[in-house]
Order: sequence, then structure tokens, then C-alpha cells
Amino acid sequence: MKRASALAQDFQPAATDHQRTKKRMNATITPALFTPSWHAELELGYARAGDATRPVMRRHAGPLRVQKHLYAEGPEVCQHIIVHPPGGIAGGDRLDIRACIGEGAWAQLTSPGAAKWYRAAGAAYQELQLRVEAGATLEWLPQETIVYSGARAELSTRIELAGDARLFYWDMVALGRPAADERFAEGHFQARLDILRDGQPLWHERQRVTGGDGLLDSPVGLDGHPVFATLIVTGEIDAELLERCRDLPSRVRGDLTQLPGLIVARCLAHEALHARAWLIDLWRLLRPALLGRTAVPPRIWST
Repeated sequence: MKRASALAQDFQPAATDHQRTKKRMNATITPALFTPSWHAELELGYARAGDATRPVMRRHAGPLRVQKHLYAEGPEVCQHIIVHPPGGIAGGDRLDIRACIGEGAWAQLTSPGAAKWYRAAGAAYQELQLRVEAGATLEWLPQETIVYSGARAELSTRIELAGDARLFYWDMVALGRPAADERFAEGHFQARLDILRDGQPLWHERQRVTGGDGLLDSPVGLDGHPVFATLIVTGEIDAELLERCRDLPSRVRGDLTQLPGLIVARCLAHEALHARAWLIDLWRLLRPALLGRTAVPPRIWST
């Protein structure tokens, strides 16, 4: 009995050391080490120079950039691709984007791929401030935003138009990841959009979707569609073009409304690709009528 007791005591320290080592290893693996918050800023400015639009301001802080400016349509339209190198947005992250399009200039801003908002214990933020001076044109055409279940995404967009400034704007949001059988069961998506002309409100909208909420499946909500998209364009079109837009073949449930000086289109979809295809088809029809140029899709959309 004494030998058995002694053996037990001999083995006890080794077990204790192993447990202590394991505890120390586990203690070093904390979310803070793998999910640091990123604060990023990007400020852009464009000016008209003769018959060309030139970038005159490009300031950044943190992981937010634009690639080299492109002139796929000639010098009048300056195209920039906004890049967020980390590839995703997590709790505590904050993106601040500001752009000013000077008088007579034309800027087209897009993104290389989907923006991904990851599951996190805390909220992540994006603030977008755009100003378009008289005679200028802004096309804000990002690819989709994917909000993972458990993400807490809060977005704020303010667009100020001066005089006869023109705007072509869209956004696409996918809640959860249907292809991976992930529903938007937790977290929230919150967005605010304000569009003003000479200080007067043209459009004001607030959205908040909570994970697992009944509105995700309700006929008065998303009706089981995990993807929704909005397109807003300044200007007015005739009834014939409006009907052509409404008759576009698509795999979404969408429609358009002509308001005084503003066209609004919305859709629900089961896949982001379907929503994007519908928005691009509308852009192809509306751009020549409202902006006077044939739609030339950015090459990045095909990669």
C-alpha cells in the first residue's frame, strides 16, 4: 500500500505540471490577439482640368486605399477602386471615407469585391461622407456587403449635392451566408442614408435588421430573402423608359418609383449575384438617359 501511495505521489506532480502548462497556453489565446480593431480613413478629392477629371486629393490612414485611377471611358470619367486590405470588418473596426467631387468633375467609385462584416462581440462602423459640387457627377457603385450572422454592423452615409450635381448610387446587402446554410440568426445590421441638395433633404432612410427577427421571413419584411438592394438616381425619366426598366428579365423581386427629381429602385433576392445583375441592367438603361454616357462596366467586376 505504501508503494502504491508513493507511486501516486510520484505521478501527481507531472500531471499538475501538464495542467499548468495547458492552462498557460490557453490563457495566451485570447480574442484580442486575433481580432484587433482597425481604424481606417480615406479622403479623396477630384477636380475638372480642361476636359478631364483629375484626382487632386488622396489621403489615407490605416488599412484603406484606392488603386491607381483609371480612364476606361476617356479622360472625363475618373474611376477609382477602393480597397480595404484586411478583407473583412470585425468588432471595433471603424472605416471613415470622405470624397469631394469638384465642379464639373466626374468620379466613379467601386470596390474589388464584397465587403465582409464578421461575427464579433462589439459593433463595427462605417461612415461615408460624399460631396458633389455643381455640375459634377458621382457614381457610387460598390459590390455587395455580406453581414455574417453574429456581426454588429452600423453604417452611416451622408451625400450632399450642390446645384445641379448628379448622383448614381446603389448598395447591396446580404444577411448571413445562404450558400453555407448560415441564416442571420444573431447580431444586427443598421444603416442610415441621407441625401441632400443645397442643404434640403431629398432622401432620408434608416434601417435596422436584428438577427432572428420575424421580419426576416415576414411578407411585410424580407419574406425569406437574405439579400436586399437599393438604387437611387437623381433626375427624371419618361413613362416608356420606366416601363422598360420594370420589364427587365431578372431573378429578383424588384420595382422602381419615380419621385420628383429622384428615381428609387429596390429589390429582394436569394443571391447577391442576382441583385447585382439587376442593378447593372438598370444602370445600363438609366445611365445614357440621365448621365448622357453609355454604361461601361468596370473591368474589376469581371474578375
